[in-house]
Amino acid sequence: MKFRNILTSLLLLAMVATTARADEGMWLLNLIGKNYKQMKAQGFRLKPKDVYNVNQSSLKDAVVVFGGYCTGEIVSDQGLIFTNHHCGYQSIQQHSTVAHDYLKDGFWAQSFAEEIPTPGLYVSILQEIADVTDDVLKGVANYDEEQIDANIERITEEYKKKYPSEFHRIEIKPFFEGNSYYLCAYIDYKDVRMVGTPPDAIGKFGGDTDNWMWPRHTCDFSVFRVYVDKNGNPAEYNASNVPLKPKHHLPVSLKGYKKGDFAMVMGFPGSTQRYSTSYEIKNDMLSNDDRAKIRGIRQDVLHADMEASDEIRIKYATKYSHSSNYWKNSIEANKSLKALDIVGEKEKSEREFEKWYRANSQRQNEYKDALSQIQKACDADRDNAHVLMYINECFFNGMELLIHGYHIINFVLDPKDKTREEFIKEGHNFYKDYSRSTDYKSSLAMAKLYMEDIDKEYYPNFLKAMPADSAINYMFTSQFVTQEGFDKFMENPTRDVLLTDPVISNFLAVLDVYRDLINAGRTNDEMLSNARRVYTKGVNEMNKGANLYPDANFTERLTYGTVQDYVVPNYQGKKDVDGVGITTTGNTLFKYYTTTKGVLEKEIPGDYEFDVPAKLKTLLLNKDFGRYADKDGTLHACFITDNDITGGNSGSPVIDGKGNLIGLAFDGNSEAMCGDWFFNTKLQRCINVDIRYVLFIIEKYGNCQRIINELTFAK
Repeated sequence: MKFRNILTSLLLLAMVATTARADEGMWLLNLIGKNYKQMKAQGFRLKPKDVYNVNQSSLKDAVVVFGGYCTGEIVSDQGLIFTNHHCGYQSIQQHSTVAHDYLKDGFWAQSFAEEIPTPGLYVSILQEIADVTDDVLKGVANYDEEQIDANIERITEEYKKKYPSEFHRIEIKPFFEGNSYYLCAYIDYKDVRMVGTPPDAIGKFGGDTDNWMWPRHTCDFSVFRVYVDKNGNPAEYNASNVPLKPKHHLPVSLKGYKKGDFAMVMGFPGSTQRYSTSYEIKNDMLSNDDRAKIRGIRQDVLHADMEASDEIRIKYATKYSHSSNYWKNSIEANKSLKALDIVGEKEKSEREFEKWYRANSQRQNEYKDALSQIQKACDADRDNAHVLMYINECFFNGMELLIHGYHIINFVLDPKDKTREEFIKEGHNFYKDYSRSTDYKSSLAMAKLYMEDIDKEYYPNFLKAMPADSAINYMFTSQFVTQEGFDKFMENPTRDVLLTDPVISNFLAVLDVYRDLINAGRTNDEMLSNARRVYTKGVNEMNKGANLYPDANFTERLTYGTVQDYVVPNYQGKKDVDGVGITTTGNTLFKYYTTTKGVLEKEIPGDYEFDVPAKLKTLLLNKDFGRYADKDGTLHACFITDNDITGGNSGSPVIDGKGNLIGLAFDGNSEAMCGDWFFNTKLQRCINVDIRYVLFIIEKYGNCQRIINELTFAK
C-alpha cells in the first residue's frame, strides 16, 4: 500500500499530463526523436531510425499485434513469435480436448508438420505511422463528426493505393480526444500456428491469487509461428504455406540485467484515461465496484463446474480467464485509486487549470465551461451507467445463450457478407465450448442479481412478467440450447420462426431497455465528448512546449525506463520470501527480480493455482539451469521495470539498450493499479518474465531444442 505522503508536489501538474518523467509515457514511434536524448542518457545505444523506419528494417518490424488484443515479437528468421501464455490462452484452449489437454499438459511441436493451424488467429505488423491531423480536420467547422468521418474515408481510400493488398489494413484514430489524428497502416497475417506452450501450472502459476501482484514467479509465455504463401505474401491457411521471412527479428540476450539498466517496452497498449477529471474517476470507481461484484458471482458458478469436470474446465478455461483478469483489475484499481487519493489530487489539478485559464480573457472564453460540462454530464450519467453495467455483465456477458441468440438474429435479419455455411460453422464453434447446465446456473444467478440490485423500471419484459427461476427455465426451452436444434433451424432460417423463440424474445426485451438507456444518455455523451476535447486541448496549451504523449488507443507505442525495485511502507505480507527484502529504514523492499526459489516456496501440491509439476520441481531442486543461470547461480523467474504499460501490452518485448530481447511484459503491480488514470513514478512497475526462464522451460522442461536452435543470441 502507498499513502499520500509519497506524493510530491510534482503531482499537481503531472495530473494534467505535464512533461513526463523519463520512465513515464507511451510514445509514438515516429516521434521518438523527441525522447532520444533522455533515452541515450539512460543507456539506449541505438538510433531513432533503428526503432522506426518506413523504408528499412527496424525494431517496429519485429513487434506484432497478436490476435487483436495483445502484443507479440518475432524472434527468428522463420517467423517464430513469442507472446504471453495468457495471450495465447484462447488458442491453446481451442485446440485442447480431454484426450489432448494442452492446458494441463502443455504442447511442444517437434517439427513444422506438428505446428497446429489456428483458425481465426492473426497477427499484424505496422508498416507506417503518419500524422494526418490537418487533412482530417480540413474544412471542419465546430467539430462536425460527419465531415470528419467523410475526410477519414477519403484519406483511407487514398492510402489504399499505396497499400493495395487485401491483407493491408488502414486505421485512422483520434489522439488527444480528437485534437490530433494519426494513420496507421498494417499487414495482417492470417496463417498463424501454435508451436509451443507450457502447462497452466507454469504459464498461469499463481492464478488469480498472484494476478496483478509482485513478487511473481509465473512463466507467462507461449510460442506461435506466422506462415505466408510461397511468394512470401500474407495468405489464408494452406498446407503449402511456408514460414515468414521477417524484415527484422529480435536477438535474445542471456546476459541478464542489474538495477538501473535501461529497458524499453514496445507494444500496443489498449486504453488509458490520463486526461480524466475527478468527476469521471468517481464514475469509473463505481463501475469497477459493479463489475467486480457481478463477475465474482458468475465466476463462482463457473469455477465450481470447472473443478468438477475436466470437460467443462477445458470448455470454460478461456471464458473464466478473460472474466477474472479484469475482475481483479477492477478490485485492485479501486484500492489504488483510494490509497493514493487520485480523486483529491485531480481536484487540485483542476483548480490549477481554472487558475490558468482565468488569467487570460481569451483562454477564459474558450475553456471556462469545459470542467463544468464534464461534471454535469458525469452527474447525469451516473445512474444510467450503473444500469448499463448490469445489463452488459449480467445479460450480455453472463448469459451465453442470450448472446448466441443475438448472433443468430443478426445473421437472419442482416447476413451481410457471411454465407449460411460460414455462420453454421461459427455456431458449431459456440457449441463446442458450451455447457447447458453451466450456462443455466450462471444465467439464473445473473437474473436474480439483476432483480436484486436494479430498479423494476429497468427490468426487461421477461423479468417483469415472471420470477427469475421461471424466466430462465422458459429461456432454456429454446431450440438453440442444443446444436441439433440450431442445425434444424438453419435448414430454413426464417424471421417468423425466429421471433417466437424464447431466447430471441428475451434478447430483444433486454435490447429494448439497453437502447432506451443509450438514447437517454446520448445528449450527455455528446456533452462529455465535446467538453473532454476542449479540456484536453487546454491542458496541452497550458503545457505548451512540453513533450506530451496521448492516451493509449491500441496503436504501437514505446515506453522506456530502467530495471527498478520499489519500497512499500506498512506492508503486511510475508517478508522472508523470495523477492522481498527490508530497507535500512525498516520498510519493505520489493526487489527488482525473483528466482525460481520462489516457485518452490509457493508450492501447494494439488492446488489449481500453486501446484508445481513434478518434472519442473526436480529440475529446480537439482538447479539444472545450464546457461540460463544468472551470474549468482540462480535462475531468475521474473523482473520489474518502471516502464509505462497497460492492457494490450501483454506479450510485449522488453528490450535492452542494444535492441536485444531480455523478457516479456505480462502484468502490472497492484500498488499502482491506478496507472490507467495516473502514472506514479515511485510505485508503478511493469512485471516481466525473464527470457532465460522462458528458454529454460522450452529446453529443459519441454525438450524442444528446435525452438532454441532457431533463435539468434546476442554476443
